[in-house]
Amino acid sequence: MFEKLSPMPADPILGLMAKYREDTHPNKIDLGVGVYKDEAGHTPILACVKKAEQLRIDTEETKVYIGPAGSGSFNQLIGDLAFGTDNPAILANRIRSVSTPGGTGSLRVAADFIKRINPNAAIWVSDPTWANHIGLFEAAGITVKTYPYYDHENKTLKFDEMLATLATISSEDVVLLHACCHNPSGMDLTNEQWDKVIELTQQQGFTPLIDMAYQGFGESVDQDAYGVRQMAATVEDMILCSSCSKNFGLYRERIGACSIVAKDSQTADIALSVLLYVVRCIYSMPPAHGAAIVETILGSSDLKQQWLDELKVMRDRINGNRAMLVNKLIEKGVTRDFSFIAQQKGMFSFLGITPEQVAQLQREHSIYMVDSSRISIAGISEANVDYLAESIAKVL
Repeated sequence: MFEKLSPMPADPILGLMAKYREDTHPNKIDLGVGVYKDEAGHTPILACVKKAEQLRIDTEETKVYIGPAGSGSFNQLIGDLAFGTDNPAILANRIRSVSTPGGTGSLRVAADFIKRINPNAAIWVSDPTWANHIGLFEAAGITVKTYPYYDHENKTLKFDEMLATLATISSEDVVLLHACCHNPSGMDLTNEQWDKVIELTQQQGFTPLIDMAYQGFGESVDQDAYGVRQMAATVEDMILCSSCSKNFGLYRERIGACSIVAKDSQTADIALSVLLYVVRCIYSMPPAHGAAIVETILGSSDLKQQWLDELKVMRDRINGNRAMLVNKLIEKGVTRDFSFIAQQKGMFSFLGITPEQVAQLQREHSIYMVDSSRISIAGISEANVDYLAESIAKVL
């Protein structure tokens, strides 16, 4: 059987990581991997996480399975964080959530849930979108289509084209939307644009699937959830996939959630039964440790405030890096307009340079990014921004 195998192409990010590790250049810069880094290039454990983890160690009494849905406390608290405690969908008991192995696990659960309830549904994703979105949905047997989103030439949203395409999508299909900090473009919908998308969702009747991997990394925990909260309060059916990897720094703990919003409580119970069957068939039970940390933080007013403060530090650093890079490029004599970088949100942005220039940056300056010129803003620091700006100026 195995002799029939053909090698799969390597993930470009993983390949970049390997090349970066092997590079001996003293000024090398990694702008590929999508994790938060501090000024020293380290991805720290949050202080609130350390405290919650110690409480977990001190009080945990068993390692028995926690059931396919995961921790009920985590599911409620992460739902309140995403939807807001006063959301009409929560007050009407229309939401059901399960814990998942990270945001990726949440998306796969959502994909299998969609395939089970509507085998012929297609899912529409933004052009561009996170590369793994397409592989996840195709692996579940779902047809993937795209709608216009980012204008590479003008560094803006193709919002009119986006709406025009959404207006053609049938009620049988699913539309994936990024809640905030769009990966990979950094271009987010405004509140007014969200309102128009929600209105069109009602009109067409398709099911929105919102991916929220970066809540709190854009403007604030509440503002970043605007689209999620308005959509849940307005439409009958919705899916939310959320992750605690970035905003809690729990990358390797692999904890996220998949939430279903249904038209009423009875339908939500039926949807949950299907969701639990899907979970049982994929991984049976979710991990418990990360969920316990998150529910400890969100369940404590002191720890939650500490988390919000630490999250603000990370958010401010990323936004500061955006402005710092734009200013340094001007300082180095670059005449091309890169001001769009400072206007975007979240971890990522497209530099807008060619694949040949990306290769030149890597070959001649040991600066690593994917061919599309998507960069991880967190990889910039006060220590490397001069070298980065000088190098970009040279290849331009």
